[in-house]
Amino acid sequence: MESIWSKTCAIPPRRALHGDVETEIAVVGAGMAGVLIAAALQKEGKQVLVLEANRIGSGQTRNTTAKITAQHGLFARKLIEALGEDRAKQYAAANLAAIDAYRELIRSEGIDCDFEEAAAYAYGNDLKRLKQEAEAEAQLGLPASLIRDPDVPGGGAGAVRVERQAQFHPLKFLKAVARPLTIYENTPVRRAKNHVLFTGGGRVRAERIVFACHFPFVNFPGLYFARMHQERSYVLALENAACPDGMWIGAGDGGYSFRKYGSLLLLGGGGHRTGENHKGGRYEELRARAAEWFPNSREVAHWSAQDCITADGAPYIGQYAKSRPYWYVATGFQKWGMTGSMVSAVLLRDAICGGNNPYAEAFAASRFDAETVRGVAGESAHAVKSLTKQLFQIPAKQAEELPRGHGGIVFLHGKKVGVYKDADGTVYAVDIRCPHLGCQLEWNPDEKSWDCPCHGSRFDFRGELISGPAQSDIKGQEP
Repeated sequence: MESIWSKTCAIPPRRALHGDVETEIAVVGAGMAGVLIAAALQKEGKQVLVLEANRIGSGQTRNTTAKITAQHGLFARKLIEALGEDRAKQYAAANLAAIDAYRELIRSEGIDCDFEEAAAYAYGNDLKRLKQEAEAEAQLGLPASLIRDPDVPGGGAGAVRVERQAQFHPLKFLKAVARPLTIYENTPVRRAKNHVLFTGGGRVRAERIVFACHFPFVNFPGLYFARMHQERSYVLALENAACPDGMWIGAGDGGYSFRKYGSLLLLGGGGHRTGENHKGGRYEELRARAAEWFPNSREVAHWSAQDCITADGAPYIGQYAKSRPYWYVATGFQKWGMTGSMVSAVLLRDAICGGNNPYAEAFAASRFDAETVRGVAGESAHAVKSLTKQLFQIPAKQAEELPRGHGGIVFLHGKKVGVYKDADGTVYAVDIRCPHLGCQLEWNPDEKSWDCPCHGSRFDFRGELISGPAQSDIKGQEP
């Protein structure tokens, strides 16, 4: 399951950290956010190094659909309600400015990354709701308008259209921006204490630390695990699939997204909360839609992505916690990581270098209002449900009853474990407790992985860590 971005762009490897080092600023994570933050700070004359657990861009950046847009679905009315009109306007202005920042950086550095302008659309059948959304987006300063009867697969009564948005090849862009930076790959940060980051290869002492690692792994302070959850979505790349120009996203749950890349169409959908794909079939659902809408198409790639979802709809960008004034965070980009990454670079550059950014308030990680409290309560209830399930759920099958090619929670030698049985009958058994905070993992049949429904950590069928906030593998069990 390799994305078309990974298939068409190789980024040269960097060495791992060996030994202790000191620096002015350390950035954790070399995805789009971490690299852009580091580049912005280095341009201001700061001494910066980046620590990456795997490879540059190997996390969510390589799995994005790479839309650079301030049109974030049907978001404006909800955001005004959650943040108030002033902060919602800051949010919209910051994302519009991020698009301009991409344009300027690509132009000034001569970056060849297939950048092109395109309109963004949110389409659906509730024309009244779409009209209200178009008005709300225009109220926030977006160049939004309502169109009727859009020519989009599956149809719709209307769409909110926003002009002068953009799309690109994210890894080609990342490769160019990362080139002058000091980045240590295969250097996972295991622990952070005050000004020191601890890795398997050495310690890094920094005056300031930026956590740009998708989901922060330091639980206290910050409590980010209680303020966000993660969601997965799926993509097919299709040949011979005609689709209107622009970037399209369906309004509401169960909608589909479309965008072109060269001669390919990217068809996305099938979203769900991480750890809640018990029946699977997300790729098959997309393939069924592809067969219906594009009967002459051919699938050339498929992949999935994961996004951090905040309670009020805005990312957390700024100071990590009051007790750590020298720590910073960039997380919770919803499904809009490209603009979120550039917004992070600008906001954190200004915060660290002493600038006064007019949009900072809307993204402040310290916000904790009534809307956030309701969201935290919901996340906590979800975690309690998962923990309770671990204690009281009785597996329905013994390990030997599990069909080949399937996984699930079963009894093995009288013990409750997670098991995957491959096509040859080989059994892979793992502990089903997530090492992050102990929630019960669930089997994802589409991706043959163990996923945490509480905070989104993921592990392959052997128990090896795929993505955090967990920092270690899950223990294997004797089959």
